[in-house]
Amino acid sequence: MELTEEQARERRRLWWHSRRGMLELDVLLVPYTEKVYPTLSEDDQRIYHRLIDSEDQDLFNWFLEKATPEDPELAYMVRKILDRVQPD
Repeated sequence: MELTEEQARERRRLWWHSRRGMLELDVLLVPYTEKVYPTLSEDDQRIYHRLIDSEDQDLFNWFLEKATPEDPELAYMVRKILDRVQPD
């Protein structure tokens, strides 16, 4: 499926926003944005956008499982991303 110009621009923006400058976050978020994000439902894409808007230190703690987001939707998305790289 071909992306519209607006969709392509949004994907590029999201990709750049997923690059955090912290290796631990980049290795999780950039591949997820490239490979999984396009397959997510609209609701999950919305949650991913909210997650990406979080502070780097929060993301770092959540993905290293030092803390859990208080927001259940963000906790769900963190788990979804971690499950992709930590299969059972």
